[in-house]
Amino acid sequence: MNFIRQAQELQEKIKKLQDDLVNKYATGSSGGDMVRATVNGKHEVIDIKIAKEVVDPNDLEMLEDLVVAAINDGMHKMDETIKLEMAKVTGGLSIPGLEVPF
Repeated sequence: MNFIRQAQELQEKIKKLQDDLVNKYATGSSGGDMVRATVNGKHEVIDIKIAKEVVDPNDLEMLEDLVVAAINDGMHKMDETIKLEMAKVTGGLSIPGLEVPF
């Protein structure tokens, strides 16, 4: 019976973590901070900043690559934040298959 109660408490903590992650942000960058992308804990891109110095109409491919790299950097940083927050909820236990689904 105690196990069921603990599982329910863990489930409630994970739900709260999911709700809280929408208010957590990570910013990734590329091109020496010339392009920055901010994402939230639901892996949504919230903001993109592009320095005018990297906007070259003759080289859009480079700008596209910088935007993709900045977004990926932000997503990787958010993944690390989610892992740290999940470790707090689970007490550092590694539970296979347990992740924050969205």
